[in-house]
Parts: sequence; C-alpha cells; structure tokens
Amino acid sequence: PPPTESPPLPSPPTGCRRCCDPLETPESSAPRTTPYLLPEVRPYINITILKGDKGDKGDRGSAGKTGREGLPGGLGPAGAKGSKGQAGAPGDPCKVERAAFSVGRRKALHSLDYYQALVFDTVFVNLHEHFSMFRGRFHCQLPGVYLFNVNVHTWNFKETYLHVMHNERETAILYAQPSERSIMQSQSILLQLARGDEAWVRLYKRERDNAVYSDQLDVYITFNGYLVVPD
Repeated sequence: PPPTESPPLPSPPTGCRRCCDPLETPESSAPRTTPYLLPEVRPYINITILKGDKGDKGDRGSAGKTGREGLPGGLGPAGAKGSKGQAGAPGDPCKVERAAFSVGRRKALHSLDYYQALVFDTVFVNLHEHFSMFRGRFHCQLPGVYLFNVNVHTWNFKETYLHVMHNERETAILYAQPSERSIMQSQSILLQLARGDEAWVRLYKRERDNAVYSDQLDVYITFNGYLVVPD
C-alpha cells in the first residue's frame, strides 16, 4: 500500500501563552497599524507689531455706590492750644442762706416752777423773725449746724441752774453755786438742727432758790445763735 501523508503540524505560537488565554482569530493575528498624527500648529502673533496709537481720554463715568463704613481711625495728635476766649457776662449773685439771732433780758428772774422757760425782752438781731420773743424759742427754718451761746449773771447767795434745750431734751448745763459774790457765767454748744426743731433756755429749780440777775440799765442775760454750716 502506498504510504499515507501525515497531517501538517501547527505553526509554533509566537510568544508564551497560557492555557486559559483565548484563541487568536485571523483578524487579531493581523499586524496592527498605528494611525499617523498630524503635529499641532500654534501660530504666534507679536502683539507689539499690531499695537496702535493711544486713544483719546473717555468721558468720566457716573459715581458708584457708597461702600461700607470702615473702622474708626486712630486718635490723631493733639492740636495747638487755642487763644483765650472772651469773658462771659456776670452771673447772678450767689444766694447764701443765713440764720442768726441775738436777744437779751433786762429783768431779773426767780424760778417759780421746777421747769421755767427763760424769755427775753430785748432784740439785737433776729433775721427773718425765726426767734419767737413771746415763747423765748428759736424755730429752725434752715437745717444745718448751729452755734448757740447763753450768758447770765448770778445772784448773790442764790443758785443758778439752766439748761440749753434742743426741742424737749437737755443738751448742756450752765451752773453756779450759791456764793456771796455774783459772777458772769457762759455756756456754748454746737447743735445739728432739722427743719422745725427748736432751741431755747430753761431754768431748773431744785431745793434752793434759782435766779439770774439783771437790771434796766445793763443787759446781763443774753442768748445768741447762728447757722454755721447749712445742710
């Protein structure tokens, strides 16, 4: 028998392949051609050659809207001292409130009761009539600090006992023991008075006779007071 031809052997693969890779088709086995890319051309224009002459100045535009208010600026330097101004017109005179009195007694007095107000019959000063001659009391209309002073002449062999009164309260004592000689006695005190308060002098009688001396020729008994510091 004639010899049989063996089938052709497959061409060896180009490159290594894995058994799980897909088989190549005739299209995929054909050589691939890369398309030709044209180079990008960017023209360059020299602006300085095309620049023209400067044009005329245009009209001014309308004003824009006001912007937001800025932060306050820092304190500027002190300015120069100005010239002295003219003197103003004279003002009203200062009104100073005053209160004062000074009264005296020309008649001697014996205390008949345990408590007896010392009244006066002679006026030296009585501003605004704040001192009542009938009652023997100073009635405060201007509150403040007042100075009060009382002066008496003692009677021979008789006791002299008086109080400087603030309303119905004793504040200071004027006292002299019985003696064969008569003497002048004095007492002073500062009192804080409110509006409506009263200041006066009161005789105080104990077991002995209580008396103050005076006569029609001279004034031996005086009571004085004036406002020192108004409120």
